[in-house]
Amino acid sequence: MKFEAFVLRSLFVACALVCGLILAGMITAKPAPVQLAAHGPVGALLASAPSTCALPAGGNMLCLRAAG
Repeated sequence: MKFEAFVLRSLFVACALVCGLILAGMITAKPAPVQLAAHGPVGALLASAPSTCALPAGGNMLCLRAAG
């Protein structure tokens, strides 16, 4: 009985230690700054997009145009 209790207690301590290390890693992490779409490949793609709508006229379709 004492051996099982010791194994369970050590398993609990190991799990608590791992959870604590993961939590500390999440709290102290310094994420990289977010790159905005206007400065990346999406901005270049929008800049080179045609200015006319390629969809046929009529119906319930919308053709959105980028400003600029």
